[in-house]
Amino acid sequence: MTIAIHGLAVSRGIAIGRAVLAAASHLDVAHYYIEPEQVGSEIRRVSAARNAVIEEITRLQAAMSRETPRDLVALLDVHLMLLQDEALALAIKGWIADRLYNAEWALVSQLDVLVRQFDEMDDPYLRERKADLEQVVERVLRTMRGAPSPVAPPAPQPSAAPRSGVAADALVLIAHDLSPADMLQFKHSVFSGFVTDVGGKTSHTAIVARSMDIPAVVGVRTAGELIKPDDCVIIDGDAGVVIVEPSEALLDEYHYKQRQGGVERQRLLRLKNTPAVTLDGQAIELLANIELPEDTRAARESGAAGVGLFRSEFLFMGRGGRALPDEAEQYEAYSQAVRGMQGLPVTIRTIDVGADKPLDHGFRDQPQHLNPALGLRAIRWCLAEPAMFVTQLRAILRAAVHGPVHLLIPMLAHAREIRQTLALIDQVRQQLVQQGIAHGPVRLGAMIEIPAAALVLGPFLKHFDFLSIGTNDLIQYTLAIDRADESVAHLYDPLHPAVLQLVASTIAAGRAAGKPVSVCGEMAGDVGMTRLLLGLGLRSFSMHPTQLLAVKQEILRSDITKVEPWARQVLAADDPQAAMKPAARDER
Repeated sequence: MTIAIHGLAVSRGIAIGRAVLAAASHLDVAHYYIEPEQVGSEIRRVSAARNAVIEEITRLQAAMSRETPRDLVALLDVHLMLLQDEALALAIKGWIADRLYNAEWALVSQLDVLVRQFDEMDDPYLRERKADLEQVVERVLRTMRGAPSPVAPPAPQPSAAPRSGVAADALVLIAHDLSPADMLQFKHSVFSGFVTDVGGKTSHTAIVARSMDIPAVVGVRTAGELIKPDDCVIIDGDAGVVIVEPSEALLDEYHYKQRQGGVERQRLLRLKNTPAVTLDGQAIELLANIELPEDTRAARESGAAGVGLFRSEFLFMGRGGRALPDEAEQYEAYSQAVRGMQGLPVTIRTIDVGADKPLDHGFRDQPQHLNPALGLRAIRWCLAEPAMFVTQLRAILRAAVHGPVHLLIPMLAHAREIRQTLALIDQVRQQLVQQGIAHGPVRLGAMIEIPAAALVLGPFLKHFDFLSIGTNDLIQYTLAIDRADESVAHLYDPLHPAVLQLVASTIAAGRAAGKPVSVCGEMAGDVGMTRLLLGLGLRSFSMHPTQLLAVKQEILRSDITKVEPWARQVLAADDPQAAMKPAARDER
């Protein structure tokens, strides 16, 4: 019988194949008591498994290519940090020595304790760290049992003959979750797509899937229960639907969609050098988001008009215990990015660490906040570490001699933060002049990602040359929704009236003041939002390079004289999502 299971559409494309289920390791752990003389051997078993996982992740890091998504690199560092946490290791040893639990039981017992602690905390980023801890524990358990990674090729099964229309070697993965290490191996695996029980539209698993162009649906809570091994499964990454045991007619239809998708991707490549101009002649700026200097190649190949967001924090993360990058190292990295864009502008965001982007374990004495997303992160952290911030500012200003550089400040909310930041920038300029060190001019920008900033734009428009709306955090903070928590993922809504009002008012205020406004969050790369953002007045989009051509196609098909009145109707609606549907095809 054909069934359709709905989840969250996170990565476009169609995947068709036989289901391979990767069960959550901690669900079927053996529980038994050991003898006192076995304590030492059980502790050695769990320690050996932990060390093996550390070695495995270290090997994966060493083999990573330049094309590896930087979000994935950072998550691997977080998993290493958790594995090397001695407090966790001591707690597990305590379960073995004091309770005489076997090693696996001890491991999941400590996991359960920590999960309950996370669940009691009303903070989105801590819940995301809970998922990381679960993934680390599952990986250790798999190692202890000699089980392969969920993305490893499955063992041959004496199953029934494959369905006609489905290749015998076409496989899709059904998993509770995928760890960063699993994702790193996915591109080289036998699977053409994946479905997970957990995750949100802007969770790291989803973002990495989009950057790697893997069809995926996440947050399908019942997938592991409703799908059986070897079931024929269609993953519709466009609609967020998983179809189990489709009819022959439905299978034929999706094979056709799959072929059309390939044709569409090839057709999009022809748009690379086509100017992004609407049907009524309005030019739109399409920029790329990057994480490291070498990512400028992908930005250029996508036809980007520049870099709208260089996430500089990735230079500070994953350093394996090495000191933070000094001025010389940062200057070289920023200069490489500026030269790599060959005269096109590069917007460098100052370091945005904290919350889900911690520095390596052991950097100074990083405090443990109950609410990291609301704590010392981004510009707050920079102003608390002025020596580090001055070093970064010096490197960025020096790199500006090689090409146009825009300097973007994240997480600003208070006028005093603006004054402090501008004072430090002026101080750095004066230092460089006095020392006779070459440096270039930069345009100054502020990220609007806190509702307070969007509501009180006066100081931002007064002191900054441009604004960049970070929609991921703006939505999260406006709706009090953890974007990585699948239990509330359905409430993470970029079309919520409050979110749209903040975005629209920011764009309007910027245009009235003659200050450019861009969007650099996930909304910018969502083709379903392109016409609405155009209608709200947005003329600058910044996104992952893989999304740029699809957004350009929407722009080329849009007439702003038609989408503006439609966008005003959507903005005024009590239910903007419903208001968008009737005109979805008519207002191009």
